[in-house]
Amino acid sequence: MRSIKIQFTVNDKKYYLETDPMRPLSRILRDDLLLTGTKIGCDKGECGACTVIFNDRTVDSCLIPAVHVNKASIITIEGIGKKNELHPIQEAFIEEGAIQCGFCTPGLIISAYDLLQKNADPSNDEIKDALSGNLCRCTGYVKIIKAVKNGARSARSGRRGK
Repeated sequence: MRSIKIQFTVNDKKYYLETDPMRPLSRILRDDLLLTGTKIGCDKGECGACTVIFNDRTVDSCLIPAVHVNKASIITIEGIGKKNELHPIQEAFIEEGAIQCGFCTPGLIISAYDLLQKNADPSNDEIKDALSGNLCRCTGYVKIIKAVKNGARSARSGRRGK
């Protein structure tokens, strides 16, 4: 098996790794870096459970081969907020009951977080568009959209952590 050496940044920490060039980023994050917040759902780019911010855009990490990870900057769910100081979008998901089984939640929060970095006061249609690549089979999206609206409001007001 041929391997490549890559260097990349995840959540502001630099990593160096030797791996198969076609190995998906989702597996690198979970298996090599032990960042298990990034979920593996369909492994086909259809469900959004593995969504991360990759060079300032949301992507399904299962579709990004290691060969494209070299020199990349990545943000995972572990890079949003802190253990004892959640980001307002994380708090809003909890407060609004936008979490059921929780499997899709990291990808949804990453997509919402990315939206709020670009648009501090998104409309419902903009939220729906930003979350369109993330599937949730439990909540029905009403609470998720409400959580994004409330998280945006909290972020604008400067509210941080509980």
